[in-house]
Amino acid sequence: MLRWLIGGGREPQGLAEKSPLQTIGEEQTQNPYTELLVLRAHRDIVRFLVQLDDCRFASAGDDGIVVVWNAQTGEKLLELSGHTQKITAIITFPPLEACEEKNQLILTASADKTVIVWDCDTGRQVRKVSCFHSTVKCLTILQRLDVWLSGGSDLCVWNRRLDLLCKTSHLSDTGVSALIEIPKNCVVAAVGKELIIFKLVAPTEGSLEWNILEVKRLLDHQDNILSLVNVNDLSFVSGSHVGELIVWDVSDWTVQACERNFWTQLDTQQEIKLCQKPNDISIHHFTWDEENVFAAVGRGLYVYNLQMKRVIACQKTAHDSSVLHIARLPNRQLISCSEDGSVRIWELREKQQLAAEPLPTGFFNMWGFGRVNKQASQPVKKQQENTTPCSLELIGDLIGHSSSVEIFLGILQTDTLEEDSQVKQ
Repeated sequence: MLRWLIGGGREPQGLAEKSPLQTIGEEQTQNPYTELLVLRAHRDIVRFLVQLDDCRFASAGDDGIVVVWNAQTGEKLLELSGHTQKITAIITFPPLEACEEKNQLILTASADKTVIVWDCDTGRQVRKVSCFHSTVKCLTILQRLDVWLSGGSDLCVWNRRLDLLCKTSHLSDTGVSALIEIPKNCVVAAVGKELIIFKLVAPTEGSLEWNILEVKRLLDHQDNILSLVNVNDLSFVSGSHVGELIVWDVSDWTVQACERNFWTQLDTQQEIKLCQKPNDISIHHFTWDEENVFAAVGRGLYVYNLQMKRVIACQKTAHDSSVLHIARLPNRQLISCSEDGSVRIWELREKQQLAAEPLPTGFFNMWGFGRVNKQASQPVKKQQENTTPCSLELIGDLIGHSSSVEIFLGILQTDTLEEDSQVKQ
């Protein structure tokens, strides 16, 4: 059974001018999410949801608190208070070696320039780090090296006891906005419009200290990078504020493919005119499968095929405002949420191919009459080449929010006796 937990809580900002949207009737036969629970505990925007186990999840946001919930009943189990400003990052954390009890831990970062390790079973604050010079915006754990990294104005490497092992020099006042692990003990950090490759050097017999070395800077983006994800063992993908999607080779960090013109690719039957505001073309979020990268670009959804190196489907106006988060569902389906307060479910379908133009036959063709004008047929051929082979069709609309929806989380539960349900925050 799959439950969806949806977090939000702010009024939509800068709603774009209304454009024609796909609509769906009340009988949503392909939408299995019908049950609605409203969970109230936060006093400000909910920006983060993280699964703890089959029956628990945690939420966090701008009120600086973490709430642990029972995903089946909606009961509030714990409220973790320790930060004085909004929470900026949250991840699950492996148990500390010093703790005899192997309880579920989470790690939170805040705009108050602290990072806290919490015990989600007891609500206890296990450790707190307060030596940061700026807000930590991202956290990641490198299980193989048994360390974790924090990204702010610099990049720091820590062990599980929260000892600082090493750190970079000052990178940027704006800080590291995203961080992913790649092979060869390396990480990729998004800093402004640059991607910086760092290599972690573990202690050896000759040197007992950790070190982090800058290896390379990738300068192909023209504006700030908003999204950065690993898509498979061979590639990672980055997306920017001006709608650039770049696919990178995970081994040599070269560009495998690039897409900079999402808004001019699609719907050749009508001229596409987008108001060129930054949010109209910003890539806010990615998700992926074995074949495609799904991108939230402005108000639209785009499906980029990794093998074909092109957009194969889109809804250029999927929502009335910016799409903030997307996730895959089974059976080639996708779920998206937006600043306009809507949550929608889509299905990727193949289009029926246009029939080939029949060759002229009969008496007149013997003398050349009725031949298709080659020059006249070229625009038709070009239009067919530009046409996307697939489409994104709306199959569900989840109504329940009156303000911006920031994020959602799917929880796969092992108890198959219960019916599918939808949990909203």
